[in-house]
Amino acid sequence: MKSIQASALAIATLILTASSTAWSQPGQTASASAGMPAASTSQGAAAPVSARKADRALRRQVYAAIGKHKEISAGNISVVARGGAVTLNGTVTDASQVNEVAEIAKGVPGVTSVTNKLTVQKPFGGA
Repeated sequence: MKSIQASALAIATLILTASSTAWSQPGQTASASAGMPAASTSQGAAAPVSARKADRALRRQVYAAIGKHKEISAGNISVVARGGAVTLNGTVTDASQVNEVAEIAKGVPGVTSVTNKLTVQKPFGGA
C-alpha cells in the first residue's frame, strides 16, 4: 500500500513540475518570460506599429500607381511591402505587363527594391 502511495505521489510531483515549467514565446527573452520586462520592450513597442503603418501606406501607394494604368488589371496582383522592399505576386494578362508593373512599383517614392513574382495568366481551356 505504501509503495502505491509513494508512486502516486511521485507521479503527481512529476506532473506538477512539468506543468509549471514556463517556456518563452519565440522572439521573447528569458527575462520577459520570467515576468521581468526586457529593457527594449517599453521602447520598441511603438516602432513595430509605425513600421506596419508605413508598410501599409507604401502598399496603398503602389496599388494606386498600378491602378493609374488602365491597361493593367490589378485585381490579380498582390503587393507586400516591408521596410521599402516590395514583392509583387499574382498574374497579369500579357507578358509585357510583368516588367511594366515592376517598373511602376520602382517609381513609387519610398520603394527601395522590387521582387517581381508575377506570371502571365493562362486562358481558360488553353495550353
